[in-house]
Order: sequence, then structure tokens, then C-alpha cells
Amino acid sequence: MSSRPYAMTARAEAVERTRRAILDATIALHLSRPASSIGLGDVADRAGTSVQTILRHFGNRAALIETALVEAQQEVVAERRAPAGDVAAAVAQVVAHYEKRGDGVLVLLAQEGQEEFATRVVRDGRRIHRAWVREVFAPLLVGRADADELIDLLIVATDVYTWKLLRRDRRLSRRATEAAVRRMVEALLREEGS
Repeated sequence: MSSRPYAMTARAEAVERTRRAILDATIALHLSRPASSIGLGDVADRAGTSVQTILRHFGNRAALIETALVEAQQEVVAERRAPAGDVAAAVAQVVAHYEKRGDGVLVLLAQEGQEEFATRVVRDGRRIHRAWVREVFAPLLVGRADADELIDLLIVATDVYTWKLLRRDRRLSRRATEAAVRRMVEALLREEGS
């Protein structure tokens, strides 16, 4: 029996592991420091590979960044997924997401308007956040005359800056932060319905 199919599978898995490590390193670096200070050598060091390997996988820096951006957005959407109409689950998911990526998002926000990459990520992030609010709170907004205004307020209540104020500036625990955000969301939904 030939070992060639096994060898080909093992090689394909190794190639995919390297590709994944490069993308993870690219995303992690962009969540930790200004984009202008990140070179392919930094990505290679963090991924445990070489610049030549990065170029073999992605062709050039722009293609690497674009692929990493798409991957990161897909991960963000998956991390935030929550059943529509379940306030507790939605808040728990978004707080968990901020616990994982919130500090990195703040790094990107600090570069908005200065770095083209960060400006694009922040713009796309706002679009994703608005779509998330519309989706997860949709059943609770049916028939409400001021649904658009309420969506804006729910976006503020569940925004990364709100998480920062509670979790980083006030130093609340994750549990207390989640409870505070849930309280704001429930108050907004209750007030609009009265």
C-alpha cells in the first residue's frame, strides 16, 4: 500500500497550518500596534515562518492584509452570533467578544483617520455592529414607531466604548459589565414600549 496519499494529506495540512498561523499573526499584530509599524518580518517572526513563505502563500503584503481582514470579519460575526430576541444571550455574546478583542479594537479606533487600514476596519466594524443590533433585537422592535432611534441607542449601549468605560475605566468585573449593559438594553426596550 502506497503512503503517497497520506504524505499528500499531511503536506496539505501543514500548508494550511502555516497559512492559518500567518493570518493569526497578522490579525494579532494589527490589534496590538499601529498598522504602519507592522512589516512582513514582524508577521513572519510571530507566525514562526519566513517572509518568503508569506509571499509564497499570499503573493504580496496587500493580499495578505486583505485576506486577514476578511478572515477577521468572519470571526467577529461568528463570535457575536446570538439568538434573535434574547437580550441576555446577545449581551453575553457581545461582552465576550469585547473581552477577546475589545482592547485591540481600541487600538484600531485610535488610528482612525490616520491609517487607511484602521479607518477601513473601523468603518466595517461599525457596519457589522449595526447589522448585529438590527438582527439580534429585531423581534423586540417589531411595530415600534421609533425603531430606528432605538437601534441607534442600542448600538451605543452595546458599543465597545461602553464596554471600555465600564470594564477598563471603571474596572468593573466582566460579570458586572455584562449586567450593566443588559440593564441599559432592557431599560431602552422597556421605555420605548411604554
